[in-house]
Amino acid sequence: MLIFYVDEAGCLGALPSSTSAVQPVFTLAGTMLEQERLKDFTLDWLHLKDRFFPKLRNPNSDFLDWIKLEVKGTELRTHIRQGPRDRRRHALGFMDKFLALLERHEARLLGRIYVKPVGPAFNGRSVYTSAVQSLAMDLQRFLQTTDRQGLIVLDSRNKPKNVNVSHSVFTQKFRSAGDAYDRLVEMPVFGHSDNHAGIQASDMICSAFLFPMAAYVFCLGRVSNVHVDLQYHRIRACSRSACGGCNSGIRTEASGGAEALL
Repeated sequence: MLIFYVDEAGCLGALPSSTSAVQPVFTLAGTMLEQERLKDFTLDWLHLKDRFFPKLRNPNSDFLDWIKLEVKGTELRTHIRQGPRDRRRHALGFMDKFLALLERHEARLLGRIYVKPVGPAFNGRSVYTSAVQSLAMDLQRFLQTTDRQGLIVLDSRNKPKNVNVSHSVFTQKFRSAGDAYDRLVEMPVFGHSDNHAGIQASDMICSAFLFPMAAYVFCLGRVSNVHVDLQYHRIRACSRSACGGCNSGIRTEASGGAEALL
């Protein structure tokens, strides 16, 4: 069975002007992992954090406590954007090894990227819900092709928001016309990132890679705020190098103008 872990980056608010401090991009994306690989992937992820950020963990704590100590993608892109050279190299080095980890465990990536218009309203609730439905349908097609079943695990927000998103899939699974997601064993479930290596990996994909690359490719020269920076070209170069031009074992799905990121 495939487990699809999903996280987000960016906010769901509208972008009122080109100089507003609002994040100009919203992305919802995830990491697909084989159930049989979860243990090895999780332990390799903990070792990677231990290697690059040894001072984060209390030396008297258990090694497994690394799962509760998150390396956030937002912090890494801040180091790349404005950090000294050594800190920038350290962040890029960690991100490079992270991509190698995904490739080694034959992870597959699937996501949606929304570049906000300047000025008009942006219906964040509708965007989030439709993005989840779209990802669920793409996962359904992939599971049909490979004759497998799957489960979606989203990073938890709050109960009303979680219920709304899960219900949007529920109505499609139990509709009178037939189950639109018959390869999904359950409705999307929700977990906390400090207990799921897969959600932490998806945070890295969204916050450390997709968000800054989309901001660089689609917003540079159009939006002028802290979320759009020329230094983000380094992240794009890092991902291209690690993925061999997206011909590696890391499988991606892109739609619309998202191909321009790769």
